[in-house]
Order: sequence, then structure tokens, then C-alpha cells
Amino acid sequence: MTRNARLILDIINQSNDHLTADALYLKMKEEGNHISLATVYNNLNKLCDQGLVRRVSVEGQPDRYDHTEKHDHLVCSRCGKLTDYRFPDLTAILHEQSGVDILSYDLQVRYLCPECRAREKETKK
Repeated sequence: MTRNARLILDIINQSNDHLTADALYLKMKEEGNHISLATVYNNLNKLCDQGLVRRVSVEGQPDRYDHTEKHDHLVCSRCGKLTDYRFPDLTAILHEQSGVDILSYDLQVRYLCPECRAREKETKK
């Protein structure tokens, strides 16, 4: 693994955020690393292909990157905020209902985050 790939992987694994490639690039630059945005994207693609990083896609937003520990996401339908959530594993239930072996799944539950819900209440006043 290259030095840049290791740095990117470490940042993702130590972060509680769901960082975009741009955010990773800026974070690396702030830490004094000389890297191009293209190098960040190339390394992210390789890390995803190797199963070391998880790409999280939300319609209308840039891809974000996350650690691979099994978890699901709550996605705010208004602002796109991602929140980690641990639902019980659905693999056995999905297998039972579909009759096929489930390799993996990515559950995204839509909701309104507390901040957007509060803004909605304020605009209705």
C-alpha cells in the first residue's frame, strides 16, 4: 500500500464523519501532505475496490467514504446528513425471503434530521 493510500485509510478509519474526496484532500493538505485531488480519487477507488473503504452514495450529493465496519445509515432527505446506525443484521432474513445468498447490503433509511425538523417547524410558525 502506498503512503498516500495508508494516510487516506487512516483518516477515514479515525473519522466519525463521512468525508468526501474534497474533504479528504483538504484534510491531507492541512496536515502538510503534498497530494493532488486526482491522487486522492485514485487511491479512494483502489481502497474501495480492495474492500478497505466503503463508498456511500446519496442521490444528488458527492460520494462519501466510510470505514467498513458493518453499520447502516440514516440519511436526511432534506440536507443529506449521514448518521451511522446499527440495525440488527438482516442477512438471514433477506436470504430467507429471497432464496438467494446475500453477499452484502447497504441500508439507507430516509428521515428528517433534528436540525431540518427544527427549521421546518420554524418556517411553519
